[in-house]
Amino acid sequence: MYAEGWQIPASELTRRYQALQAKMAQQQIDLAILVQNADLFYFTGSVQQGMLLIPCSGEPVYCVRRDFERARYESTLSTIVEAPSPRQLADFVCQHFGELPKQPGLELDVLPVSFYQRLMRTFPDCDGADITPLIRQVRMIKSPFELARMRGAADQLAVIYEEAKQVICEGMSDLELSAHLEKTARLAGHQGITRMRAFNGEFYCGHAFSGAAGARPTFSDTPLGGVGLTPAVGQGAGHKVIAAHEPIIIDFIGAYQGYLCDQTRTMCLGGLSDDLSRGYDDMLEILWYMEQIAKPGVPWGKIYRQCHEMARTLGHEQAFMGLEGSQVGFIGHGIGTEIDEYPFIARGFDQDVLEENMTFAFEPKLVYPGIGAVGVENTYVVTADGVEALTRCPEALVVL
Repeated sequence: MYAEGWQIPASELTRRYQALQAKMAQQQIDLAILVQNADLFYFTGSVQQGMLLIPCSGEPVYCVRRDFERARYESTLSTIVEAPSPRQLADFVCQHFGELPKQPGLELDVLPVSFYQRLMRTFPDCDGADITPLIRQVRMIKSPFELARMRGAADQLAVIYEEAKQVICEGMSDLELSAHLEKTARLAGHQGITRMRAFNGEFYCGHAFSGAAGARPTFSDTPLGGVGLTPAVGQGAGHKVIAAHEPIIIDFIGAYQGYLCDQTRTMCLGGLSDDLSRGYDDMLEILWYMEQIAKPGVPWGKIYRQCHEMARTLGHEQAFMGLEGSQVGFIGHGIGTEIDEYPFIARGFDQDVLEENMTFAFEPKLVYPGIGAVGVENTYVVTADGVEALTRCPEALVVL
């Protein structure tokens, strides 16, 4: 039914929910109630309609509304049951866990208010605690199993990179290029959906845009957006025609069996102006500088400040990380099953430090109004003494 090696082993799921249980005990959360798709996949290995109940000790219970048989096939959890009705939930919890929770943990960043209110009527003598920070802390440390899947996503990006070099030509539209690379990604095993946790966060498998189209800001918290085909989406490739001597951004996310990898490369036909070429070289210098300073124990915010200061010193303050007036406050973002995980290489994160086996994408970029964007992006894993790039395509400007 699926590609080889698709199932998450029971031992991997056990490691994950036990790591969350340890953090729940510290916060006196006695029952986690999870419903968000990325969290369900991470802790069950399946994405079905229902909820996962994780007690502070013992085995979790996956309550599935639909599809129950598919959940049993896909998940290696030992207890998978048909979901009780809302009126039966309190009795169900008492039956399985002995009592109602005093402080349930809920995904308050994504949980609909109506769902929260319904749960509070079920558990009237308690307030729901926000368990999302604990989930993100567990998910930010990747296991060898997870890193292998992220390397699989990086393999897709290598195929996309090579295909882009072969097909880009003058007169092709950004849309034609993007559609061709999207097809390439899917045939290379891309899962099609790229998950983002932020409210109203929407992202496809990638962006390809050229020249001034790459300088159009968008509603999403990203340095690049693109014109898109309609205000209904407001991002991505449009009908602009590729011309010589302008930057072409290939910003794609590989997605392999639930795990993501992010990469940006800049290409052009016949070379770029001296200013754009120098800007691209400077972004490479910032990327390489980050690789020197990032290691376990270094605050996320410190890396941001030092790299941002380097961009300012190089004369790029107004163009760095977005069109002036629409710049973002980060240079890097955690990545795993979602594209906005911990750690954030961003302004204000001075109390949080890098840890071994965290993964993040780092994307220094410059945006020039009416001209376009240049930049580079790799996805990294934090090692014992530094960082290792999971994405491995050549970083040099590609001149076709």
